[in-house]
Amino acid sequence: MLEVVRAGLLTTVQDSGRAGWARFGVPPAGPADPFALRAANILVGNDPGVAGPVLRASCECLIAACGAEFEISVGNSPLPAWCSAPVPAGCEIRFGERRSGARAYLAISGGIAVKDFLNSRATYLTGGLGGLEGRPLRTGDKLPLGPMKDNPALCAGKTWPRSARPLYSPHPTLRVVLGPQDDCFTAKGLATFLNSEYEVTAASNRMGCRLRGPLVAHRNQVDIVSDGVVTGSVQIPGDGQPIALMVDHPTTGGYPKIATIIRADLPLTAQCLPGDHVRFEAVSIAEAQAVLRTQMSIPIDNPAI
Repeated sequence: MLEVVRAGLLTTVQDSGRAGWARFGVPPAGPADPFALRAANILVGNDPGVAGPVLRASCECLIAACGAEFEISVGNSPLPAWCSAPVPAGCEIRFGERRSGARAYLAISGGIAVKDFLNSRATYLTGGLGGLEGRPLRTGDKLPLGPMKDNPALCAGKTWPRSARPLYSPHPTLRVVLGPQDDCFTAKGLATFLNSEYEVTAASNRMGCRLRGPLVAHRNQVDIVSDGVVTGSVQIPGDGQPIALMVDHPTTGGYPKIATIIRADLPLTAQCLPGDHVRFEAVSIAEAQAVLRTQMSIPIDNPAI
């Protein structure tokens, strides 16, 4: 059991997300930075999609925190990020000052054993479903833990290789595959999109990352008949300002989509904060697949130490 001693700004239960329900209007939810959650779970011996949040452990367990860089301590000892460490029963896990990035993921051996909803424990805040009553965690919440697969001591001390971590930055270049409606934009509009810098605005959240910068010109119509969207779709509404859809995105939309951020670069998008700046670079589908294969090629059961 884990007790929430202090909930923080926005702490939720997340696993790898709720795939396969978009036709019913249910978005995937899950982690905004899926790479960080996957790495954290692997480091503590869980399956890559097991849920994992924050706080005081009532029993001995193993934890790992990945993603944004925070001051993290277990009892009175600092916890290095991207590294697994044992937690004695009764010990507190504290998140302190943020140093960089936006989102950190804490995985716990055995995972958080809240009830599944549509085959996932991911919290979808807008719909109020999944996780713990579909809401952020509150002080005093108690979270059941799943059974550990291995002795925590056997996995303690493993470190995710620095060379295999995403290159988080406050000014990343996000690789995109153009389409499916890039023909809705003028040649100048496409050039503007690919050669300009866009600022992440304060109107960004888990649903979408709203950007501000040079206007992307439409060819004629600024709306389309609503069709399906995916995480990473970049819509251009009538004001010409891009919106990159995140994991809590609606499942359809009527703004033309100029491009889709490749899956391997979604973590870079998720770790941006208001005031950060992004650029876009077009790549082919084959290049996007090759980058993802490389990113996911770290052995799951035995990451390099």
